[in-house]
Amino acid sequence: MNIQNKLVVLTITLIGALSIAACGKTEDKGPEPGTPETKSEPAPEAKTTIGTDVDDSAITTKVKSALLADEIVKGLDIQVETHKGEVQLSGFVDNQTQIDRAISITRGVEGVKNVDNKMTLKTAETTVGEKIDDGIVTTKVKAALLAESGVNSTDIAVVTRDGEVQLSGFVDDQAQIDRATQVVKGVEGVKNVINELSVRK
Repeated sequence: MNIQNKLVVLTITLIGALSIAACGKTEDKGPEPGTPETKSEPAPEAKTTIGTDVDDSAITTKVKSALLADEIVKGLDIQVETHKGEVQLSGFVDNQTQIDRAISITRGVEGVKNVDNKMTLKTAETTVGEKIDDGIVTTKVKAALLAESGVNSTDIAVVTRDGEVQLSGFVDDQAQIDRATQVVKGVEGVKNVINELSVRK
């Protein structure tokens, strides 16, 4: 075998050896998706995430639709607030049967983890004039709460009957509950305040 042929054989052998070595080598792709590069403490869980807000809004909508579709409670002014799957029902109803029915319907809605009943029985019939006055009082109360910097009023529901104002929903702390009561008591036309607000968990 001449030198030229030996060089060709040697070159082919080297190329084959390098190809085999390359096949056995694993490529460094870095950490798998979702796997942290270094171990670290998990981030603290937020009280409410954007996803939770969206889920709560969807539950509120489904509960309202279910209540509206029911013959027994569809005409009632029931307020619905949801926080982390806990649904709070409030407002004035005619009898205990309506309360029980509203709770039962709400419990049957997908995503509802718990039902907090804050509904109140009506004490007497309301005239058309009183209904109009109650609407004005409700508007004034909402405006007063909105103007109060010490109260986050976005999740507070307001219902008025015969000058009696019921507040329900979720706020950040007890101080906001106390402040909301104080603000509402100062609104013209308010005879009494039923505070059914809850602190977010």
